[in-house]
Amino acid sequence: SSTITSTPDNYRLSPAYPNPFNPATTISYSLPGNGHVMIAVYDIMGRQIEMLVNGTVSSGNHTINWNGANLSSGIYYVKMTAGNYNHTQKLLLMK
Repeated sequence: SSTITSTPDNYRLSPAYPNPFNPATTISYSLPGNGHVMIAVYDIMGRQIEMLVNGTVSSGNHTINWNGANLSSGIYYVKMTAGNYNHTQKLLLMK
């Protein structure tokens, strides 16, 4: 039987919650093994706004709180790159 502490089977960037958000949201992600992870936030023009994670992360489930209080309302993208996994999701900041 699996428990909440078991190692995930694969890479996963879970849907941010809440989304839409004001001013903060929680981004959850999972890793099947230790490895280099990059998670960054981009604006609608593709410019990097903030690097949330850039380094070696241990296997398991992780969460990051991202606060957009200093940003204007609109659409942002969070992108996770780890191993051969690339996933982007849309975030909506509403003020």
